[in-house]
Amino acid sequence: MKNCLIWFRNDLRLDDNHTVNLCLKNNYKVLPVYIIDESIPIGSSSKWWLKNSLKSLNKSMNNNLLIKRGNSTEVLERLIQDYEISEVCWNARYSKEEILQDSIVEKSIIKHGLRVNIYHSTLLRNPSETLKKDGAPFKVYTPFYKQKYSDVKYESHQYDCAKLEYLSLQEDKNSDFLIDNFLPDESWHQKLNKIWDPGENGASKRLNSFLSDGLKGYSEDRNRPDLPKTSMLSPHIRFGEISIRKVAESIQDDNSHDSEIFYKELVWREFSYHLLYHFPHLTNDNLQKKFDSFQWENNQENIKCWRKGITGYPIVDAGMRQLWQTGYMHNRVRMIVGSFLVKNLLTHWKYGQEWFWDTLVDADIASNSASWQWVAGTGADAAPYFRIFNPITQSKKFDPDGEYIRKYIPELKNIPNKYIHLPSELDDKSLSEFGIRIGHDYPKPIVDLSVTRERALAAFKQLPKST
Repeated sequence: MKNCLIWFRNDLRLDDNHTVNLCLKNNYKVLPVYIIDESIPIGSSSKWWLKNSLKSLNKSMNNNLLIKRGNSTEVLERLIQDYEISEVCWNARYSKEEILQDSIVEKSIIKHGLRVNIYHSTLLRNPSETLKKDGAPFKVYTPFYKQKYSDVKYESHQYDCAKLEYLSLQEDKNSDFLIDNFLPDESWHQKLNKIWDPGENGASKRLNSFLSDGLKGYSEDRNRPDLPKTSMLSPHIRFGEISIRKVAESIQDDNSHDSEIFYKELVWREFSYHLLYHFPHLTNDNLQKKFDSFQWENNQENIKCWRKGITGYPIVDAGMRQLWQTGYMHNRVRMIVGSFLVKNLLTHWKYGQEWFWDTLVDADIASNSASWQWVAGTGADAAPYFRIFNPITQSKKFDPDGEYIRKYIPELKNIPNKYIHLPSELDDKSLSEFGIRIGHDYPKPIVDLSVTRERALAAFKQLPKST
């Protein structure tokens, strides 16, 4: 019987995992390993999620998950020797740094005469295979979807995880202690424990809840932050606690418009990874080079107000406070706060990308980078420069009764619906009747929307016509 090492990364599950299927199909003994390698950094909220997800995975493996810290190549070389490993398997990653690391590890393992099995279990399709007919990568979502993902059927692996046979660990089995030691909480993480349930079981419950209560009406109501109509699956998918293929499979026999739109959202994630894989500089550089010479303002005081949710525009502030309080932000609001930062505050998208990377529990290297470039107008298939979200208009349309605003900005709870989207338009006397003083209880708007819109349009019009 061969000994196989499974190197877990962004696939923290047993169900519908190519690597697990390989071991069960071939009756291998398994050494499941997670390596905390700081050469591939993650944000603060992601560390909290990872810690709890690893604990969940370890529990499902009956405390057989081996946690190590250090250089991945060195750690794996030692384990291969110590446990007489015959084969190694993992699921691919797609950022430039991750691909480089995996390539180095693969060469090292092959040099030792071992077989390496690499799968694509974190995406619906291998991004190297989703090219145009001429062999070039897509830069526009719609043809990407129509040519590569429409009418595709998915079938997940079926097996009994309980049949996995683990190698006996030669070291301390107290993996939970090691996880806590390597990934300590920060004080503000405590509130996340009441909101999220990281791990494979939590992911399965979240999917079932969405299918029964959230899918119907999704196509329209997904844009409403005041309604519980989004799947909330993104952090579970980001850490691979649930197979993206299984999520797609769960709706493929439902021919409703709601399922179609939800599936397209899954493919939007695929598009982000397609861009990351084929344009690895996506994480740091403008895809549209004409923006390289753009003069951003990058006012640090404005950036600070944006981060803290004290801009004076309630829908923006509610979104930023939701992010800080929950590690999450509704997708429609992400677009609103992103547009406000980049276009009204004329701030480089990197500032938003970095803040989201550190505070989102679903911070995903591809989606975070591609989405910020989309809203900034610097990326592929991006929102045009003249598309500037008006936070007041967006607020009235998607949070009509101000319930989302009141939830995260309780100081505005007594403001009538008519004025809650911009309370500063009321005079001091009227505001005092509702128990609030602008500039004291809630800030004045830090910028004028009309002025900053015209400033942005004028600046963007100065861009060269071609890249």
